[in-house]
Amino acid sequence: MKIHTLFTPQSVDELYFAGKTTVVIDVLRSSTTILTALQNGAREVIPVNSLEFAMKVSGNAFGGQTLLGGERNTKKIEGFNLGNSPLEYTENAIRGKSVILFSSNGTGAIIKAKYSEKLFVCSFNNIEAIANYLTKINNDVEILCSGSNGMFSLEDSVCAGNLIDLLEKKELNLTYSDASISSKILFDNYKNDLLNMMKNSEHGKKLIKYGFEKDIELAAEVGIYDNIPYYLTGVIKLLNRNS
Repeated sequence: MKIHTLFTPQSVDELYFAGKTTVVIDVLRSSTTILTALQNGAREVIPVNSLEFAMKVSGNAFGGQTLLGGERNTKKIEGFNLGNSPLEYTENAIRGKSVILFSSNGTGAIIKAKYSEKLFVCSFNNIEAIANYLTKINNDVEILCSGSNGMFSLEDSVCAGNLIDLLEKKELNLTYSDASISSKILFDNYKNDLLNMMKNSEHGKKLIKYGFEKDIELAAEVGIYDNIPYYLTGVIKLLNRNS
């Protein structure tokens, strides 16, 4: 299994991912929010990469079964039902509903990788489930970190390193890109205090400034969910691993 890590989506185009198995990571906060929404009973999450497209898609919705969620500069967008805080995506708020989600980094990364043969969404919350499933299918893997406005993101890269660490423990025959090796080194450095790492990251500090410290605390919980968000034909649902 070859593991290649991309620190941001900016260095490749959409067709780069064609036919590949890709894992998208946006720890703070889209990956965590998408997983939480589906875990709490959302029918699906529809990622979009622009506000204009979010409004267009929502204009075709009916019956009050579709919610608009998203953020700009960490804050909920005016007129949207929900922001990008996973704590907003409670069962009462989203069960049985479709969520159209726009975020500054994560949803754009998912859209960038849309031509992947298999496309999963990973956070610390479900990283063990992701590692187990990647072991089962035993494909080469592209780990796509969402980054922050086209720049390197510490928490995403550490999460990538955690995923690589878990795959190493499966005793697979692994080979690594240089970025994958770097991610593993970062994880080894921060693995004993992921929460403090996130709170002191550039984006973590910004979230704390705007009152979202509890989001970071949730995002730092490792392996609390066994579900895998899976992107297919424009929507994200939980992967049916029995099929």
